[in-house]
Amino acid sequence: MQVPLLDLRAQYAPLKSQFLTAIEEVCDSQALVLGPRTEAFEQAVAQYCGAKHAIGCSSGTDAQLMLLMAMGIGPGDAIITTPYTFFATASCIARLGARPVFADIDPVTYNLCPASVEEMLKKTKNVKGIIPVHLYGCCADMEALRELASRYNVPILEDAAQALGAQHALGAAGAMGNAGWFSFYPTKNLGAFGDAGMVVCHDDDFAARLRAYRNHGMEVRYYHKFVGGNFRIDAIQSAVLHVKLPHLDTWSAGRRARAATYRRLFALHGLERWLTVPVEPWKDSGVLNHHIYNQFIVRAPRRDDLRAYLGAAGVSTEIYYPLPLHLQECFAYLGYKAGDFPESERAARETLALPIYPEISTEQQNYVVEKIAAFFR
Repeated sequence: MQVPLLDLRAQYAPLKSQFLTAIEEVCDSQALVLGPRTEAFEQAVAQYCGAKHAIGCSSGTDAQLMLLMAMGIGPGDAIITTPYTFFATASCIARLGARPVFADIDPVTYNLCPASVEEMLKKTKNVKGIIPVHLYGCCADMEALRELASRYNVPILEDAAQALGAQHALGAAGAMGNAGWFSFYPTKNLGAFGDAGMVVCHDDDFAARLRAYRNHGMEVRYYHKFVGGNFRIDAIQSAVLHVKLPHLDTWSAGRRARAATYRRLFALHGLERWLTVPVEPWKDSGVLNHHIYNQFIVRAPRRDDLRAYLGAAGVSTEIYYPLPLHLQECFAYLGYKAGDFPESERAARETLALPIYPEISTEQQNYVVEKIAAFFR
């Protein structure tokens, strides 16, 4: 049996005619960049996540870069974030000449550890923001992080690239801080037919500034108050994403159901002694924090051997992320060393993403778990 990590064709097929109709309408209109299709999609996302404004852009990376530019982040500034995340979270800070300051993660949720963040706040000058990453589709500890942000008077900027639709007691992912952003890369729960992203915020003036930064710093055509970028979203991507958005909650519920199936099968095969599975924080803590499982991550001893064994059996897996950011060659100038963030380093050594998507069959999941059990036997 072949079990892919993700099968986008299974999502595409039932909606194919709607996609083609929406794309044809954009082609017929020849309004190919921004325009009414983008405005309609932006309004839908803002309403969906409870933000006042949503600003579509060219990718999740560009969404973060645009947001930091609009905040005036630059040389001499520091931003606290996690070293256990996708590269863009830190690279956008560095591209503007600011300094990424890392804090360690919670070993259970893989999100920023508030105690580690506070340690960095105490000893770092000129902190201009905290970027929690709602990794794998599970919200960070926003109660504790918002309390720290308030006490130290720094904004929270949510990297919700993997978490559109995740809910927390304080609100929806991306809309609980001063601003947040999403990625619509094709592998996300809400994925485009290419690259696209979005920033959400609540402040009217800041939203206007973001829209100008998206378009080379123009508020009035050909008059530039500042240097922005070409961060515009294509209308075709907006149209495709708008077709998908009404299905997002159903797809996320499907992922949660598949996660529950994995847990049941792990218990059936007695794999709890070998595997550490994702927590269900909304059950463990009594606080609403609902996971959308952009990835289903397990910890395993001999992770690399397990991955090779599964690959030989036709099961696709992935490692997110094999080397934490503080140990990446390009960030050597920051002065970090191995051992500085032990939980992030341990996660990088032990975690493995298993196949999960709404359409994966119980037969396929049984096969995955049987192969994991065979490996440990």
